[in-house]
Amino acid sequence: MTITENTPTTTGGYMGFVGVSTGSSSIMQVFPRWAEVLDLPTTELVGHDLPMDATPAQYRAMVEQIRDDPHHRGALVTTHKMNVFAAASDLFDELDPFAVSCSEISSISKRGDLLIGRAKDPLTVDLALNDFLPSDHFARTGAEVVILGAGGSGTALSWALAERADAPSKITVTARSDEKLEHLREVHRQHGTREGFIEYVRTGSVEEAAAVVAAAPAGSLIVNATGLGKDRPGSPLPDDVVFPEDAWVWEFNYRGTLEFLHQARAQEAARRLHVVDGWRYFIHGWSQVVADVFELELTPEIVERLAEAAESVRR
Repeated sequence: MTITENTPTTTGGYMGFVGVSTGSSSIMQVFPRWAEVLDLPTTELVGHDLPMDATPAQYRAMVEQIRDDPHHRGALVTTHKMNVFAAASDLFDELDPFAVSCSEISSISKRGDLLIGRAKDPLTVDLALNDFLPSDHFARTGAEVVILGAGGSGTALSWALAERADAPSKITVTARSDEKLEHLREVHRQHGTREGFIEYVRTGSVEEAAAVVAAAPAGSLIVNATGLGKDRPGSPLPDDVVFPEDAWVWEFNYRGTLEFLHQARAQEAARRLHVVDGWRYFIHGWSQVVADVFELELTPEIVERLAEAAESVRR
């Protein structure tokens, strides 16, 4: 475990980034540029790296460090969103409804002596989806959605789709464990999602997941929300998967080995696929949390300025 001890070089303190391999993220180069655009009090972003199998004690120690360090402004949480909630939600003075319902924390901020946890993913994933998918796509095509992965990002996308005016005819969410699917089912029950709208499918192998994808109708949205291809190499699908024709294939990751993205690119012409990586999701995810930590209001114009500032360091 790496929990960084940091002495800020500016009076404005610093912001944190909780992940697995934070040093390789583009945000380390992007954040100082954004600080200039937004006129933030600091240009410093500090990584807090925790292993995928971190213990509850490690999560609690990390949250306590953020809470107790007066120089620490707050943090974005990536891979560990659900584990931070499970291990340390009681350390927060306030949790927003999304955090409670989805059992995850992606934004840690401070307001005076209060430590606040929020789940920003339902908002940010919807913003990213609207950047590429036509607003009438599902009504016009009758297409479905297959979400590979029932973790924090997959849960957020299913939540956002259930709220969408142009909703798909059906959502299928896959996971390797019944436990994750049962948790997701409970989230949807509390949310009031209509019965039968979402199908929960345990896929014990990549071949089983491929069968779910191949059965989706033309024009469907196929999403890699597993995290595979970023923090761990691999794809939730085998190389011989057959994507539906005219499908929108969305890889939530923008960095890493990106096997899922490469699989989709290989069929892009033959299956007339629309392939999207996670760059805009990255932009929205980070900009929303930065705004939360520093108490800013973001307009679409400001977000586009941030996207332009980030583009020069995109790998």
